Formats: sequence, C-alpha cells, structure tokens
Amino acid sequence: MEPPILQSLEERIDPAHTALFIIDMQKDFCIDGFATSKAGRPLKAAQSIIPQIVNLRAAANRAGVLVCHIGFWTLPDHMSDSGPWLTQRRRSTYASDKIAIEDSEGAEFIDELNPTDGELKIFKHRYSAFKGTDLDMLLRAHEIRSVIVTGVSTNVCVESAVRDAFEYSYYVCVPEDAVASWDMSLHEATLKTVNARFGVVSTCTEISDIWGNVSDQGRAAE
Repeated sequence: MEPPILQSLEERIDPAHTALFIIDMQKDFCIDGFATSKAGRPLKAAQSIIPQIVNLRAAANRAGVLVCHIGFWTLPDHMSDSGPWLTQRRRSTYASDKIAIEDSEGAEFIDELNPTDGELKIFKHRYSAFKGTDLDMLLRAHEIRSVIVTGVSTNVCVESAVRDAFEYSYYVCVPEDAVASWDMSLHEATLKTVNARFGVVSTCTEISDIWGNVSDQGRAAE
C-alpha cells in the first residue's frame, strides 16, 4: 500500500512537524582570524548568509518550528579522529585537523546565532549531523517529519545532513540563500543534486511566508 505523501511545500514544512537545522555556524568556519580563515578559506559567502539565517530562525521561533543548532567538535589529542578521517582532513582544501576543538573559542557558535532556551544543540565529529549523534532520536521525540537545512558548507556538512535526513525518511528543504561554500560552483552542484534526488530547493522568503501564513491562520482561529 502506498504511504501518504505530503505533496505541497506548505504541507511539508508545516511548523507542527518541521525542524530548522543551522549547521556549523561557528567561529572557526565563519569569522576572520579563526581556523578556516587561517587555512586560507574565503569566508565571504559564509558570512553573507548570516542575516538570512538570523531572519529565518526568528520566523521559525515565531511559528513554533524546532530549531537545531548543529556544531562540529574535534576532541583534543585526536580522540575523535580515525586514521582515514585524519589523513583526509589534512589534505582537504582550506581545512585542518584542528578545527572546532571541543570547548575552544573557535568551536563557539557565532554571536548572531547563539542558541537560546528551547533550541537544541547537537555536536558531531563527522560531516553528517546524524552520524554518531542522537539527532534522529530527538527529532522523532518531537514528531518531526521535515527538516530545513541551512549553514556551511553546502557541498560537505550540509549535503551530508541532507542525504542522511532523506534516507532516515524526513522530507528535506534547502533554502538556497541560507547555505554557502568556499567554492560556489560546488554549492550550485549540490543544490542541483538536492533538487534532483533528496528534497526541494527554496528560499528563506518563501519559507518564512509559509510559516507566517500558518501563524496568521492560527491567530485568526483563536
């Protein structure tokens, strides 16, 4: 028997069953003078999405959407590193094996997106927000069916979370103006892949408008 399907974007991102992911918006990934900046990574694109995510998060809070801050943590003394992971981190573009060390200043979420009460914090040791974390359990505890994925980098941690979310049977939506990469050609390639195989690509304005309409209808019914 064919399962029921949420067809429209309005149905899919209903605040009652939607979570907003904010991925790796940490100082080491977003702020000049911190780890990736020191490794030579261009940060203009990552910094440009901060206002959009701030506004989308505010819309999520107004609508009652679950907000999940997902951060990367590297444990000191390579306690979270395997051989394959470490060797790849050392050869990766604009990266290092000392990014977002647990409890360091660089691992802190940026001031504009610091988690507040009622928002979840998840820390991961790999690219995907689902690998080795309790994210899936927490989403199911909140009866979440859909996720909206924002943050950096589009072609690595964002894409990894999108792929796993889809394969864990969540509806996926990616606002194209709330994700970014050091290489925007890779960013564009990921968005094409997402839209073709894993979910839908939208914008912050479209998502916020849908949530605003739902909130307005709720107030009108009171």
